[in-house]
Amino acid sequence: MDRSTVDAALAGLRRTMAGPDYPARRRPLDRLRHRPRTVAVLRTLGLLALLGLVLITAQFLLDTRRLPVATAWVIALLTVAPLPLLPTRPLLAWRIMFVGQLFGTFNRRTTDDAVVLGPATYEFWPWSPTQLLVIIVVLVTVAARVDRAVLAWTGLFSLIPVWMFVPPGNQVAVTLLFVVLLIVGDLLRHNLLTKRALAEQAELSELEKARRAVLEERTRIAREMHDVVAHHMSLIAVQAETAPYRLAVPEPARAEFTAIAEAARAALTDMRRLLRVLRSETEDPRTAPQPTLAELPALVVAARRAGMTVELDTDVTVEPPAPVGLAAYRIVQEGLANAARHAAGAEVRVTLRDRPGALAVRVQNATGGTPAGPDARGGGQGLTGMRERVLALGGSFTACPTADGGYAIDTLLPADPPPSDEPEDGPS
Repeated sequence: MDRSTVDAALAGLRRTMAGPDYPARRRPLDRLRHRPRTVAVLRTLGLLALLGLVLITAQFLLDTRRLPVATAWVIALLTVAPLPLLPTRPLLAWRIMFVGQLFGTFNRRTTDDAVVLGPATYEFWPWSPTQLLVIIVVLVTVAARVDRAVLAWTGLFSLIPVWMFVPPGNQVAVTLLFVVLLIVGDLLRHNLLTKRALAEQAELSELEKARRAVLEERTRIAREMHDVVAHHMSLIAVQAETAPYRLAVPEPARAEFTAIAEAARAALTDMRRLLRVLRSETEDPRTAPQPTLAELPALVVAARRAGMTVELDTDVTVEPPAPVGLAAYRIVQEGLANAARHAAGAEVRVTLRDRPGALAVRVQNATGGTPAGPDARGGGQGLTGMRERVLALGGSFTACPTADGGYAIDTLLPADPPPSDEPEDGPS
């Protein structure tokens, strides 16, 4: 015999006799939690029914078996006790039922008693009618709850009293009855597991459909960005690069056109990386190096070349974790872009400060600026993107006008962010 089969059988025996019980299933009354009065009435009726079964069983044992009063009541309690335990403790219910199955045969009437006391005293079953009903209910319920190894042992132990106490002429019929009950319970369990597996598969199918829909939408967005936005950015870069050769412009203007071309090329590079992210089916396809705080001076220099007045004030001595550094860089980048759109010509101050366990980032523009164009009226996604990025790291974000008429963006980024999913990097 295979060693694994023996081990599985022994594990089933240990669990049957003294192992942990099976998880509780939802009780029928749990569906009526919003109706406490109904639940109280049903529980009272159930308790009265159990007490009634105990009384009926005890009276049967006293009248038919002529048992002592204490013994009759103990057997009656063992008979009914498994019923309330079945929904939550099926194995414990079977163990109690098995004990009652053994002791419930006391003073049963046999064929010898029938000869002395009359044929009416003969019992075809060694158990009371109530106990037989409980045995049937417990066997079917337990068979529908336990696995095959435990089912085999519970069935075998349940048949031992049959072979010991049932009259020989009825042993085959009772054995077949118990086996059929166990098979029916196992079929119910298999049917329940099949329905559960089908429900899980349907849920997985729905999730897969939703994932495919997200991927298709991401692909559509990537296609639109490539065909529209990237095309216009390429035209800007080409026109800025060729303008000094097509037009008679002074040297300072040539530098401006060069800066515009470099910014357009950098934007195209970032957009290509974003397009790869959108078209990828994996959640973390980013392989290109991400910006850090060390690149903030270059970002400020680029803003100054674009005509902005920017002052960078930082006292950060230790490079923060990569997600925090990237978030700080993107916040400063978007803050400078917002200042250029909404307050062109105003002085902008970027401040970074070390805080206990955190990094404080502030981008503030002074009053006096003017909107740079028709797209400066608001309604963009810059502030929303910054807020989402900060909250994903467990930080805090505020953006509001200042007392002198300017505008300030304040963020506090934890130095040790939680392992949450950070928004995909890209233009906001």
